[in-house]
Amino acid sequence: MQQAIGKYRWTICALVFFATTINYLDRQVISLVKGYVEKEFNWTEIDYANITVAFQLSYALAMLGVGRLIDRLGTRLGYAASLIAWSVAAIGHGLINSTGGFFVARAALGVTEAGNFPAAIKTTAEWFPKKERALATGIFNSGSNIGAIIAPLTVPFIAEALNWRWAFMITGAVGLIWLIFWFWLYEVPARSKRLSKEEYDYIHSDEDEKQEQANDTGAKVSWGKLLSYKQTWAFALGKFMTDGIWWFYLFWLPDFLKKQYGLTNTEIALPVAIVYTIAAFGSIFGGWVPANLMKKGWPVFKARKTSMFVYACCVLPVVFAQTLGAIDMWFAVLIIGLAAAAHQAWSANIFTTVSDMFPKKTVASITGIGGMAGGLGGILIAKSAGYLFQYYKELGHITTGYMIMFVICGVAYLTAWLVMHWLVPKMKRVEL
Repeated sequence: MQQAIGKYRWTICALVFFATTINYLDRQVISLVKGYVEKEFNWTEIDYANITVAFQLSYALAMLGVGRLIDRLGTRLGYAASLIAWSVAAIGHGLINSTGGFFVARAALGVTEAGNFPAAIKTTAEWFPKKERALATGIFNSGSNIGAIIAPLTVPFIAEALNWRWAFMITGAVGLIWLIFWFWLYEVPARSKRLSKEEYDYIHSDEDEKQEQANDTGAKVSWGKLLSYKQTWAFALGKFMTDGIWWFYLFWLPDFLKKQYGLTNTEIALPVAIVYTIAAFGSIFGGWVPANLMKKGWPVFKARKTSMFVYACCVLPVVFAQTLGAIDMWFAVLIIGLAAAAHQAWSANIFTTVSDMFPKKTVASITGIGGMAGGLGGILIAKSAGYLFQYYKELGHITTGYMIMFVICGVAYLTAWLVMHWLVPKMKRVEL
C-alpha cells in the first residue's frame, strides 16, 4: 500500500531534479567555451577568475534575499520566477560583445540561479517526511551532475559547429520547456488534487513537525533570530568551507585537462562527463546511506553525521590527483570523480540538516543564508585559484597551482565536519 500511495511525491522530486539539471547546465557553459572566449577577448587567468567571482558574488548575495522571498511567495511561483529569469540571463550571454558585458551577464545569472536550491529544499521539506528527505535531496541534487554531464557532451560540439554564442543561447532556452510541466503538475500538498489523504498523512507523519504546525502562529521569524542559533552557523560554515570546492571543479576542471594533458575543446568531453557520471552515483548513494541507517533505528543526527564523516574521508585522495595523474590521465579523472561523488553525497546531507534542525516555514531562509556563505567561500576559492594559476603560469609551471588547489580541496570537508560537530554535536532541533 505504501508503495502505491508514494508515487506522486517522487514525481515532484523528478521535477526538481530536472530544474537542477538545467541550473547546472546553464552555469557550466562558460567553462567549456573558455578557450574560444578568452581568445576573442584576450583574457588572463585572473580575468577569468574575476568573471567567475561575478557569478559567485551575485549568487551569494542573492541567496540571502531569495530564500526569504521563496518562503513568502511559496515554491510554485518562486521556483517558476527564478527559472524564467535565469534562462533569460543564460541566453543573454550569447549577445555579449565585451569583457564588461560578461561581468554583467554572469552577475545576472548568479542572482537568478540563486533561487534553485532554496526552492528545491523547501519543496523537499513540503513533500517528504524526514526519513526520506536525504534520499529525495540526493536524487534531485544528482541533477547538478547530469547537467554537468550533458554540458561537455553538447556544448563543445555546438561551439565548434556554430559558435560559442549559440552554445549559451540553445542551452539557456531549454529551461523554458520545464515551466510547462511545473505549472501542470506542481502544487503544495495541502492544495494538490492529485494527492490522496493517505499520502498526505504519510508526508506529515513526523511528530515534531506535527507539533510545530499545531503551535505555528504564522508570525515571521527575523534574520536576527535565525542568526542567533548555532544550528544556523553550523550549516552556514559547513557550506562556506565546501561549496567552493565543487565550483572549482565546475569552472576549472576543463581547463586543468587542457593544460595538464593538452586536450582540445572537444577531447575534454569524455573525461569531464565521466567525472560527473561518478558524482551522480555519489549523490544518490549519499542520500540512501543515512535513510538506511535510520530504518535500522539510528537517531537522525547520528545517521546524518556518521554518513557525512565517511564522505569527508572519501574526498582525501584528491590530494594525490595530480601526482597519480602524471602516470596516466585516467587516474586523475577517477580520483577527481571520487572526490566529486563524495562532495555530492556530502551536499545531499548538509542540505537536509536544515529541515532536520529547523521548522518548514524557515527552511528556504536558512538555505539562503547557507547558500550565501557557500557563495562567499566560492569567491575565496576562485580568487585564490586565479592568482595561483597566473603566478605559476608566468613561471611556466601552471600545473603547480593545480597541485596546491587539490590539497585545499582534500582537507576542506573534514575541517567543515569538525566545525559542525563542535557547534551542534547532536543537531538539536530549533523550537520557534
